Amino acid sequence: GDQPAGSETGAPLEGSFPYFLAREYEPTRAASAELQQLRAQENALINDVPEIMTMQEMPQARPTFVLKRGAYDAPGDPVERTTPASIGVFPASAPRNRLGLARWMIDRQNPLTARVAVNRIWKMHFGRGLVATLDDFGSQGKLPTHPELLDWLAGWFMDRGWDVKALHQLIVSSATYRQSSQAAPEVLARDPDNLLLARGPKQRLPAEQIRDGALAASGLLNRTVGGPSVKPYQPAGLWEASGTGKSYTQDHGDKLYRRSLYTFWRRTAPPPAMLTFDALSREVCTAKRETTTTPLQALVLMNDPQFMEAARVLGERLLKEYPDDVDARTREAFRALTGRAPDAKEIAVLRQLFEEQRNFYGKESGAADKLLATGESKWDESLPHADFAATTMLVSTIMNFDEFIMVR
Repeated sequence: GDQPAGSETGAPLEGSFPYFLAREYEPTRAASAELQQLRAQENALINDVPEIMTMQEMPQARPTFVLKRGAYDAPGDPVERTTPASIGVFPASAPRNRLGLARWMIDRQNPLTARVAVNRIWKMHFGRGLVATLDDFGSQGKLPTHPELLDWLAGWFMDRGWDVKALHQLIVSSATYRQSSQAAPEVLARDPDNLLLARGPKQRLPAEQIRDGALAASGLLNRTVGGPSVKPYQPAGLWEASGTGKSYTQDHGDKLYRRSLYTFWRRTAPPPAMLTFDALSREVCTAKRETTTTPLQALVLMNDPQFMEAARVLGERLLKEYPDDVDARTREAFRALTGRAPDAKEIAVLRQLFEEQRNFYGKESGAADKLLATGESKWDESLPHADFAATTMLVSTIMNFDEFIMVR
């Protein structure tokens, strides 16, 4: 009979039959193609199902020993699951597992968890916790400046079901918080760090609140709650230059104006505007952010597309509401961004700025159009461009006031 090509002995070539089935035999090829399609459908179905890792308690707890000198093969005295007696005895009725530990942590007889939570929330509003060391309540930490207040707040917090919103409301509506941050020279000399809470807090807002404040004042802020992360404005090519192996694809529409809480965060290339205002890269857990003051922060407020767009949108609204009254635009912009009315000197300075900017943009129509085109939101091209651009710069200048980024 005939021999397979390339075989002199008549023996079939090794691997020739599988090759024939895979490449030449039509029924096998059709079945393989169908199988690949079904597997692709299966993968698509499985990948859309969220998965989380879970753990389950063992039916019988594994014996645990103190290891002599840390050697795994030198067990010493046996130990059991419990908590340090110095900070609260573990209830005998509670199961000695993760559920029991969680119940012990929030037990009314164990105020430590509530005190830590209250202290961190207090720090958000006053810039300093009642205990200065937020992440250390132990022997190496600082003593509370007002121990009775800390204990009372912890008890109040637990008695109201750990209602964080209610605690925020209690603090900001207190007479202590509502004090003026200004103080007489003798008070400042006696208590420069305001440990005695004799005056109101004075601190710079965190990065997220500064951005959200600009969006809220302009009316751009998207207040939708929940949902996936979003990718607002960011310098082009930043991810590629950082060696992430990824490309940043900016979102559009309302997603650009969602609260900073929902901004997509890549630890190897965080949003640069956020980092400039001391947001953390999130590579490690940090209880307290450091607050710095640098020229880059002013440059962000004056040039970042998000802030310039917010200034333009607010400027457009003011121009429509007060078409013939520059001082009224100034007062309303000041109120929206700083929470107070400007004095006569501030109005005079800002009026002069407006006139200078209007004269400039009246001569440089191309510069006005370029400024007004900042951001993706639409702008009313029927408005006088020179007035519009000058009002935008007026708002942007107020956005650079110390009072826009500071709590006083």
